[in-house]
Amino acid sequence: MPIKWRLAAVMADREMSYREVAEATGLHHVTVNKLKNTFEMPPRLDRETLEKLCRVLKCQPGELLRYEEAKESS
Repeated sequence: MPIKWRLAAVMADREMSYREVAEATGLHHVTVNKLKNTFEMPPRLDRETLEKLCRVLKCQPGELLRYEEAKESS
């Protein structure tokens, strides 16, 4: 999948744990932990969740998502 999910990297840059993000966003800590531990764009990422994460992490959506060209198979 060419769209990469960078929540773990952004959280590390902000020095925030998944529990701190969960408390600040109102999302369940298990949900935030699952989102943090995936590196592909979550299939059910909704606008409300993305907005909460951006607000708490003080970032733009583009900082959480990165497009990477698919590598060609030889």
